[in-house]
Amino acid sequence: MADLHRPAAHRLTRVWRNPATAPIAVFVAGAAGAVYLYGTNPHEGGQWLPRCPFQWLTGWLCPACGGTRMVYDLMHGDVAASFADNRALFLVAPFALALLARWGIEGLRGRRWRPQWSRRTQAVVLSTAVTWAIVRNVM
Repeated sequence: MADLHRPAAHRLTRVWRNPATAPIAVFVAGAAGAVYLYGTNPHEGGQWLPRCPFQWLTGWLCPACGGTRMVYDLMHGDVAASFADNRALFLVAPFALALLARWGIEGLRGRRWRPQWSRRTQAVVLSTAVTWAIVRNVM
């Protein structure tokens, strides 16, 4: 009886181990979120959108706070408002999208890919995020 289920389980395992599965899942989830966000104005109260846990706990804006409003404004063609929502995230978003695209392309080619960042690069990214969080909360 167990042999009857083995081929289906084997196929499912192959799908989960495929290098393209994770990037495709992230893309589908992001697209679904974008479709929902397009019709949901985060600038107005009463919307069903997640609240930033960092801001909820501390009262401070995290480095990514304003990202939902930024994406909403970009999707509606308001680049100036998008930049005002979160300047740092606005400038970093194209780089992040390029990394996501590379991950997806490599996955579709059957290769696993992870960016290899030096400790110095990691320190620069972390210190930039911390500095941005402090600056946007102090000013």
